[in-house]
Amino acid sequence: MDRIAIIGCGGSGKSHVARELGRMLGIMPVHLDGLYYDPDWQPLHTGQFTALQQELAAAPRWVIDASYASSLLIRLAPADTVIFLDLPATACLRGIAQQRLRHRGGQQVAIGGYDRITWNFIRSIIGYRKHMVPQVRRLIADHAGDARLIVLRSRRAVRQYLASVADESRREPVHRS
Repeated sequence: MDRIAIIGCGGSGKSHVARELGRMLGIMPVHLDGLYYDPDWQPLHTGQFTALQQELAAAPRWVIDASYASSLLIRLAPADTVIFLDLPATACLRGIAQQRLRHRGGQQVAIGGYDRITWNFIRSIIGYRKHMVPQVRRLIADHAGDARLIVLRSRRAVRQYLASVADESRREPVHRS
């Protein structure tokens, strides 16, 4: 695993998985939310965001977490591993609440940007499986090529997967980037 795209709904644990995999594999994770939004929650211009992702995806080793379906193919095409966190809305909403408590609400989160929760955001989490999952699955099928696809549907499955990677990384030498 050298180029890992982590995708899923808000609150699914993408950043957690990216941090853990990055630590185990010796790769600095990239959290696209921290690059897309400035401290005032203003997004980058689309062209700038596209160019930034293309530059990141051209690197030999990376772990990138994001849920931006509109630019997902930029990360899917060069990925050798795609991790899709397909958790239920209740788990994602619980994850958002825990993250908000952990970062004391409106304070800037560690990955950049702000933990901003709106009704639209909550509605998008509730409707993610119905509206976004079919689109994400099509994008993966059309653009991930021969990448290994790992679909995790529960927090337990995420913990088990990370434990298996940890076991494997203890048996193999770690590459440092």
